[in-house]
Amino acid sequence: MSAAAGVLDRDGCVTHWSSGAQELLGYAPVEIIGRPLDDLLTAEGTLRHRDGLALHAQVHLYPLQDIDRDCGFLLLLTAVPEAATGTPRHALLAQWIFEQQPLAVAICDLDARLLRGNQPMLGVGGFSEEEARGRRLTEILQGNAIEEVERRVLRVARTGKAEAVEPIVRLPGESKAHAWAMDVFPLKDADGSVRAVGVAASDYSQQYDSRERIALISEARTRVGTSLDIVGTAREFAELAVPRFADFVSVDLLEPVFQGELPTPVLPRGVTALRMAAYQWAAGHALDAVISATEVHTHPWSSPVARCLAENRAVRHSTKDPEVIRWLAEDPVQASLAETFGPHSLIAVPIRAQGVSLGVVLFVRYEASHEEAFGPDCTAISEDLVDRLAICLDNARRFTRERGIALALQRALLPRESTVHPAVETAARYLPAGGGAQAGGDWFDVVPLPGARVGLVVGDVVGHGINASATMGRLRTAVRTLADIDLPPEELLTHLDDIITHTAGEHGGEPTGEIPGDIGATCLYAVYDPVSGTCSLARAGHPAPVLIHPDGTSSVIDMPCGPPLGLGSLPFEAADVIVPEGGLLALFTDGLLTTRDRYVDEGCSDLCSALALPATSLDALCDTVLDTLCPEPHADDVTLLLARPCVFGEDRLASWDLPSNPAVVADARRLAAEQLALWGLAEAAFVTQLVVSELVTNAMRHAGGPIRLRLIKGETLICEVSDGSSVSPYLRRARVFDEGGRGLFMVAQFTKRWGTRYTRTGKTIWGEQVLGMP
Repeated sequence: MSAAAGVLDRDGCVTHWSSGAQELLGYAPVEIIGRPLDDLLTAEGTLRHRDGLALHAQVHLYPLQDIDRDCGFLLLLTAVPEAATGTPRHALLAQWIFEQQPLAVAICDLDARLLRGNQPMLGVGGFSEEEARGRRLTEILQGNAIEEVERRVLRVARTGKAEAVEPIVRLPGESKAHAWAMDVFPLKDADGSVRAVGVAASDYSQQYDSRERIALISEARTRVGTSLDIVGTAREFAELAVPRFADFVSVDLLEPVFQGELPTPVLPRGVTALRMAAYQWAAGHALDAVISATEVHTHPWSSPVARCLAENRAVRHSTKDPEVIRWLAEDPVQASLAETFGPHSLIAVPIRAQGVSLGVVLFVRYEASHEEAFGPDCTAISEDLVDRLAICLDNARRFTRERGIALALQRALLPRESTVHPAVETAARYLPAGGGAQAGGDWFDVVPLPGARVGLVVGDVVGHGINASATMGRLRTAVRTLADIDLPPEELLTHLDDIITHTAGEHGGEPTGEIPGDIGATCLYAVYDPVSGTCSLARAGHPAPVLIHPDGTSSVIDMPCGPPLGLGSLPFEAADVIVPEGGLLALFTDGLLTTRDRYVDEGCSDLCSALALPATSLDALCDTVLDTLCPEPHADDVTLLLARPCVFGEDRLASWDLPSNPAVVADARRLAAEQLALWGLAEAAFVTQLVVSELVTNAMRHAGGPIRLRLIKGETLICEVSDGSSVSPYLRRARVFDEGGRGLFMVAQFTKRWGTRYTRTGKTIWGEQVLGMP
């Protein structure tokens, strides 16, 4: 029978079970016949469905009699009204889930028309189910985000593949847009055909805001502070914060920060002067007409900028606050901005580093772009962002200070302009690593030497910064000192290596974790003699120079390469090269040749080609070479020294071999006077004869042959007397009754300078006389 009925025997066990009872309780006849009625009841005495849940139904038992005795019972089951609809038990549970869950759930047909929606979904649009049923989603709500959701519903209906979307939707009656997480999924029948599309939506605005905050702060760690430039760091921060967090951001710093110094504390109740390092505004706003990032702006005490700086705390205001109204009344520039762009809220945050305020960041939101004003959470976000900016700005400030010291040290140590020398024309260029971003340890020098000769030196110190510049200064001073005693190039490098080795040994017991910059430094020293046209060169781990011949051909000078400085106990060798008249020497550091994409051999070839290019002067040729080989900033310092030597002809040189005879002193004076007359320098004859007389007399008295007298005419007049002795004379003051000891004293008094240099066969004593002086 179709009614919910069953038959029990006298013991209460089921003997018959109808199809209606099976539908109501879920038991098939084979599962229930033979079991007692108690198996169908809960502890409270109510019927229990096969799935274990209590069933709201009435139970009726009627006795069954056979003549005069009971033989069993008739069981009739009647469902209560809520279950009498005939809805299956599981379908009822599903309906409850649909109606009672907090998520917004809707069912759409294949044309994106609403079929059903629970109360959270209908409450989104403010419609009842009767009003919304049969209407498309875009007919219920408007906006680009809703159109995108509808497109996805249609696509899921067509493809049968679920999709997810996270639209930002501002619902009717809401003051701000909310972030929604939506799942759009197909509803399929037993055959797998799509019959409808389900939409489940959840408002996750709080999680979205937290995620955006974390993402913004995380991005600040990678985008802000990519360089050690103060203005560049401020610009990176402003570009990050606009428009994601604010419509306008300005980074204003105290003036000492731009010079790399820590500013003094800002006094309260005073006017604060700040210079804008960078600013950024949202698209559609143009502030260039009213803001200048190069000028110093003054902020009265009523300004949130001045107050947050003096109080060392962030301040947040609405533009309707009395403090802001008073500030705008006292600051016409800010009042003009407020009138033009209509801000509704702002946050000013001090930039704090090492316990000192460096400046202020001002965040502003406009009514046209951000309807939501800054809230307490926004203050926390702005402080986290500015903390990152403060670290990067302080790093840039310290780098600016260190770089300024290093560059000042370099400017003080390197030649400030091209050196003028009668034997050689020079031009030089120095480019710090990174195109000027940091000071390095490259150096060059042009050292005047006795006998119209000139010393050319180029060196390279490991590293950059103050330590490299200081090391460069020590090495350059040492080279100058050793060059003054007129050492040959190979001996000069040997002494320089000894100095570095001894210095490193003195500090060997103080580990610093760093390799000294002079250990591994390289150096090239060359001495050019214009009389012989010969250049003597020696190098310590340095690239060999390039010789450009008068016909334009060029070649790398073949010369021995000694070890870098500081290794100690290793020899250096010199090479002599004849520089033809009109030739050119190019001395440089390895930074000119090597880059990430270019090796040494390729760099040498490119350098030779660049040196062969036509140029109006050596300075122009330097610029051409650097433009060709270094068009972009390099990772290493670049130094280039060009020297065009000249050869002294017979019109500037006179020499005589003198016998070792005291009587020849008078002949030496006469020869010198005659030569000066030929040169048109008769007015210098008296002093020259005096110098010649004293130097030749000393050579004959204290040394031995051969004796050679030489006069060299340049911008000065040089008198040299060479002999075969290596004993050095010294200057002393003769007493009243001494018969000697006055010769060198008179030479020192009548000449600009004098000295002694040693040769392989003896020594040469020389005196340099300024022409035109009596």
